[in-house]
Amino acid sequence: MPELKLIAFDAEDLAVMSAHLQDAVLRIGDIAYLPRERRFAAIVNRFDWPEALDGADGKPATYTRRRSGLRFERVLGAKLMGIDLARKDTVLELLALSFEPAEAPGGSVIIHFAGGSAIKLEAECVEAELKDLGPVWRATSMPSHPDDDPAPA
Repeated sequence: MPELKLIAFDAEDLAVMSAHLQDAVLRIGDIAYLPRERRFAAIVNRFDWPEALDGADGKPATYTRRRSGLRFERVLGAKLMGIDLARKDTVLELLALSFEPAEAPGGSVIIHFAGGSAIKLEAECVEAELKDLGPVWRATSMPSHPDDDPAPA
């Protein structure tokens, strides 16, 4: 599969990016907010959902993770909720990206993690990029969530 490169300029674009980032894992030490550049960046290991779901039509599924860069521009501020920057080796599981509009075109981009932690980026507007950086490796399984389990009969 070719390397992924997505650009987001609105909430709909961000939702597509969010789908590709679901279940990505990252270390706190791989997060950077650069106030002078008004940039937030992170290196993530994203689960390749399109490749994993390709096996749904009878073909064997392949589970892989890909090293990817996530970047937000025009960031005015960043707030951490439930994240201790001193614990650089702590691994976070990214669940979703969301956008809370304010005075157009600005608002807050929220990066949601498992366990209730989050990063809230105050931004002039949505301007984000997700780009695969090259390294790809096999994952032993596909991520699952308690809500994915069927209800008991």
